[in-house]
Amino acid sequence: MQLGINLGYFGLGSDTDNVAIAQEAERLGYSSCWAAEVYGSDAATVLAYIAAKTERIHVGSAIFQIPARTPAMTAMTAATLDTLSGGRFRLGLGVSGPQVSEGWYGVSFDDPLGRTNEYVEIIRTAWSRERLIHAGTHWTLPLPDGPGKPLKLTVHPVRERIPVYIAAIGPKNLEQTGRIADGWLGMYFSPEQAEVSLGPLRQGRGGSLDGFDVATTVQVSVTQSDSADELRAAADTHRAFVALYLGGMGSRKQNFYNRQARRMGHEQAAEEIQERYLAGDPKGAAAAVPHDLIDSVSLIGTRERIADRLKAYADTGVTTLIVAPGGAAPGHPGLTLDERLTVLRGVAEAAELAQV
Repeated sequence: MQLGINLGYFGLGSDTDNVAIAQEAERLGYSSCWAAEVYGSDAATVLAYIAAKTERIHVGSAIFQIPARTPAMTAMTAATLDTLSGGRFRLGLGVSGPQVSEGWYGVSFDDPLGRTNEYVEIIRTAWSRERLIHAGTHWTLPLPDGPGKPLKLTVHPVRERIPVYIAAIGPKNLEQTGRIADGWLGMYFSPEQAEVSLGPLRQGRGGSLDGFDVATTVQVSVTQSDSADELRAAADTHRAFVALYLGGMGSRKQNFYNRQARRMGHEQAAEEIQERYLAGDPKGAAAAVPHDLIDSVSLIGTRERIADRLKAYADTGVTTLIVAPGGAAPGHPGLTLDERLTVLRGVAEAAELAQV
């Protein structure tokens, strides 16, 4: 199992630390460094800067939002980043949610599965440097009855097949991800509930995940002891982040993370978190997040306890564990640079203990 680092959203107060974090992760042997976007900074610019400041670590988008760019633009951006980084780019994609897609980008959130499938087809055609011809439900290239003509990518990417990852949560999206992608970007993955996500992925792959990168992002807090009080205090620092996703990342009718928590057996808590968050009470929503939910989807404890959890992740079939130190959320900037570096080193040491 490889380790990755998630830099999160650029613009939440620790931006100048990103290069130092990536460089230390590279020194420690982490395989990949990921950046996110929503409706603030874009991920491509951040990743280009990180790639220029590193030598070996791969850089990945977690995620590029599908409604933000045409598929041809994403193909160009990915090919450029892969070339500039010397073949170190990994393309993570996701449809985002209806609030962002329609409210920020003005793109209808209809048929997300169909859009994703066509999007991946188009970018792979572009990378192959074939003339781009596509007749689908959502994109037709070239447009009919006009001056457009089939074009092909003018640059030569370092790799014809840049790895494509898809951020998926729901069963149908997971199954399609297994079928069309090279890897999966997960969140709120619990080894004890692994089949909630891995079952549909495996089904999409025809029964086996061999050669498929199961990559999940995990919030991490390293403690001095495994006492109940210290573990609970560490878990409490994750509450605002979990409540933001389960309560505020979507509407009452359409919150994919909330649905995931329900599928994992936390129906009552998921409902309360959402009710409080949407009522304008984020602190109350955070207080409603169960400790056992946080503990099951996070790495919390001493290096020895984290090592045991790393074994559990590896045993379920996770092939890349992406470390997210601090759980920054609006109003909660997360850890200092020194604290984030301590987390990076702690997880690397735990991985050595676990021999994963």
